[in-house]
Amino acid sequence: MALLRLVPDDTKFRFMWLRKVSFPLAIVLGLASIALFSTVGLNLGIDFKGGTIIELKTDGPADVSAIRSSLGELNLGDVQVQQFGNPDEVLVRVEEQPGGELAQQAVVANIRDVFAEQKVEFRRVEVVGPSVSEELARAGTLAVAVSLLAILIYIWVRFEWQFALGAILTTFNDVIVTIGLFVVLQLDFSLSSIAAVLTIIGYSLNDTVVVYDRIRENLRRYKKMSLSELLDLSINETLSRTTMTSLTTLLALLALWIFGGEVIRSFTLAMIFGVVIGTYSSIFLAAPFLILFNLRPDGKSSGDAGEDEGTEEPAPASA
Repeated sequence: MALLRLVPDDTKFRFMWLRKVSFPLAIVLGLASIALFSTVGLNLGIDFKGGTIIELKTDGPADVSAIRSSLGELNLGDVQVQQFGNPDEVLVRVEEQPGGELAQQAVVANIRDVFAEQKVEFRRVEVVGPSVSEELARAGTLAVAVSLLAILIYIWVRFEWQFALGAILTTFNDVIVTIGLFVVLQLDFSLSSIAAVLTIIGYSLNDTVVVYDRIRENLRRYKKMSLSELLDLSINETLSRTTMTSLTTLLALLALWIFGGEVIRSFTLAMIFGVVIGTYSSIFLAAPFLILFNLRPDGKSSGDAGEDEGTEEPAPASA
C-alpha cells in the first residue's frame, strides 16, 4: 500500500532566495506585535486581572449554554462558564467589578438570585485579587522565559552555536507574533493562553530540530556544496514530513475550533495560528539564519559536490 504524500520526495524548491523577503517580513511583524502589545495591550482574562470564581453543582447534567445566557443578562462584563469534572459540575468566572469587596459580594448575590428557583448548589466561591493575578502573570512569563532558555541550552549542546541562536530567534519570533495575534483580535488571554504559547514553542522547536538535523547530516555528506544549496536540499528532503505533520495537526485543531465551543475557542485559534507560523518559520527563518551566521562560507560551487569522500550526489530521502 502506497503511503500518502502531499509533497513528492524529489522536490527542488529554492527557499533560500526568499530570505530577502522572509527576514524583513519577520522584523516588521515582530516590531508591529511589540508596538501593539505596548500600546493596545492584551485582553487579560480573569486569571490575570482578578475576579470571582464560583463552582456550581446542578440537579442533573448542566446546560452550560443556558447558564451562560442567564448570566449574560446581568451585564457583569467578562463571564466564563465551563463544565468540569462530572456533567453536573460547572465553573463560573466573573471579571472583577469596580467598587471593591462590596461589589464582588454583590456579584455573588446576583448570581444566587438567578438560580434561586433552581436546585443549584454553590459549592465554592472565591475571589481572585490583584496580588494573586500579578503572581500568575509573573509565573506565566517566567515559564515562557525558562522554556526559551532551555531550548537555547539544548540546541547549543546538540548542535553548534549557530543552530542554537537560529532556533531561539525563530522560536522567539513565533511567540512574539502569536502574542500580536492575541492583541489584534483581542482574544481572551488567560492561563490556557500561556499553555497555548508553550505548546507552540514545543511544536516550532520540533519542526526546527528536524530541519536542523537533516542539515547537519548533509553538512557531513556534501562537504563542498554551497551552504544555500545544501539548505535548500535539506528542507526539500524534510518537506513531505513537515507538511504532513502540520496538516494532520491542523485538522485536529480545526475540529476543536468548530465543535469545541466558546470556552476553548481562543486557545484553539492561537494553536492554529501557531502551527502555521511555526511551520513557516522552520523553513523560511530557521535555515536562513545559518547563512546569516556564516555557518559555512557560501562561495563553493555545487559542481564541486561529490569530489570528497562522503559527498555523493544527493538522492531523494524520505522525510
